Amino acid sequence: MTGFPLVAGIDSSTQSTKVELRALDTGRVVARGSAPHPPVTPPVSEQSPQAWWSALVSAFRDAIAQVPGGRVQAVSVAAQCHGLVALDDENEVIRPAKLWNDTTSTPQLRELLKRLGSTNVIDRVGTLPTAAFTIGKIAWLAEQEPENFARTRHILLPHDYLTFRLTGNFVTDRSEASGTGYYDADRNVYLPEFLREISSNTPWEQMLPQVGRPDDVAGYVTPAAAAELGITGQIPVGVGGGDQHAAALGLGVRTGDVVYSIGTSGVVSTVTNEAVRDETGWVDGVADMTDGFMPLVSTLNAAKVTDTFSRILGAPHEELSRLALAAPSDRVGPMLAAYLDGERTPDLPGATGILAHLTTDTTREEVARAVYEGVLLGLVKGQQAIERMNVATGADILIVGGGARSEAYPQLLSDLLGRDVLTADVTEATAAGAAVQAAAVAHGIDVAAQRDAWAPRRRVLSTPRTTSRSIRDAYDRVAGLRALDRS
Repeated sequence: MTGFPLVAGIDSSTQSTKVELRALDTGRVVARGSAPHPPVTPPVSEQSPQAWWSALVSAFRDAIAQVPGGRVQAVSVAAQCHGLVALDDENEVIRPAKLWNDTTSTPQLRELLKRLGSTNVIDRVGTLPTAAFTIGKIAWLAEQEPENFARTRHILLPHDYLTFRLTGNFVTDRSEASGTGYYDADRNVYLPEFLREISSNTPWEQMLPQVGRPDDVAGYVTPAAAAELGITGQIPVGVGGGDQHAAALGLGVRTGDVVYSIGTSGVVSTVTNEAVRDETGWVDGVADMTDGFMPLVSTLNAAKVTDTFSRILGAPHEELSRLALAAPSDRVGPMLAAYLDGERTPDLPGATGILAHLTTDTTREEVARAVYEGVLLGLVKGQQAIERMNVATGADILIVGGGARSEAYPQLLSDLLGRDVLTADVTEATAAGAAVQAAAVAHGIDVAAQRDAWAPRRRVLSTPRTTSRSIRDAYDRVAGLRALDRS
């Protein structure tokens, strides 16, 4: 394979970094590498950005070693959203990065939203920020660690930091900037006046990275970074994006498709050409990676809920799935409000979970089903919130993430929606989407065109089963119990 042209897509998630090398001409996957990140446990969720870089180098070198003579022609990074990376005037990391699932900034965010006005924020940002968003973490840093805040000269997100380590440039993209709480993706401008509510005498405009368009080049891999990665040449780096946004590229998502992502967190999303403004705060009206928008609803509690009940019930995941699918279809059974570690949507950072509608004849099968449905119903309500924004959702329903490998998640989602549920033949959607952007940069073409050229094949996982159960009202009553909220 001497001289074999490749592109590299990088996925830096909360758990690990994955690198996918694809043939530039066909998009065929030729190698993968992976390296773990330090584990985190909310509500305090922090990681060292250096650990991300070390994992990236390890995963990249592992992948490139599998393609002797391969030549990387372009690179792009997608990563976990919202986290705060603060650098000093020497471009050194000041403190561990606060991640998206760190909810300790909730008091500071709520006070900031009071001053800014929630309606005003939604109108300008397109989203009502939760504790996940970067703006709340900046407010926390200013209040709780004023010395570190005073040292801060650059404010980056996780993918911005990795792009900086690759290129030496401070660049982000619309998808990531729109999840900060201080960027207007409709007008493509930062909102420094929002940040001045945190500190009025801070030069915010100088601290924020440049926002690139989807097919821009953020810079070129520096000789030092290339040496660490084991590659050579003048290699362009795309502007990158958020993990869910890149996954949409990797899945080939187009208008009308709805994607349910069941991983550590749960996300339901689609894409549209029009900006979305949800005054209820449920729908994040963020940008996508093709110059459009990606309405989404994100929850904190997804696959870890099934992990927890697998432990509680003493049932391995395969058995838990089998139990859930064996539950009787002629009665409602128990309901789970799956707010085990607080919740992002709805905004209940201090909530705990509750299992309700138990009777003396409740079975293990029904409890197992309630576990999966508790995760899914929160996301189904998210789809309904997206539909209230007049966003098209009539094309394919896709399920991705670790949950897609369980028989119960796709089948129960199909039952709840009364629609077929499909999957796409792509193993690592986020890394694939980053590779799509890298290929667009290498080819000098529009990212959306590259997405369509490399769109994976889809196949049906589940079709809806006949059932007499009517459970959404029962779930709403359980999920609406504000006694769950201990904040």
